[in-house]
Amino acid sequence: MERQNIPSGSIFEERYGHSRAVVVGNTVYVAGTTGYDYKTKQMSDDPAEQTRQTFRNIETALGEAGASLSDLVQIITYFTDHDDWDAIGGVLKEELQHIRPGNSGVRVDLIHPEMKVEISAIAVKGD
Repeated sequence: MERQNIPSGSIFEERYGHSRAVVVGNTVYVAGTTGYDYKTKQMSDDPAEQTRQTFRNIETALGEAGASLSDLVQIITYFTDHDDWDAIGGVLKEELQHIRPGNSGVRVDLIHPEMKVEISAIAVKGD
């Protein structure tokens, strides 16, 4: 089956040998994505805004793969502080209430202390 790698330009992709997303058949696998804004080169301190930017970054990768947020079937939401979960969860509802993919929330330490949320995703492209 044909494979297509979708890069984001993140330094982590080159440094650690991965792609923002990989397309195999009609399935898109989106790597862990954070709220870093590639246009401004900044990341908000607000967990809700980080989550919104994370979805913008995922949406960009999906778009390059010929998919959209409405094609999401599963996400895993990694977060660093239990006290941020309501803010993150509110944005999950905003973005996903009509899509309703499977979701697991996992509290973790992320690579950089300013990162409060990271989301990986799987989408199946519609016909």
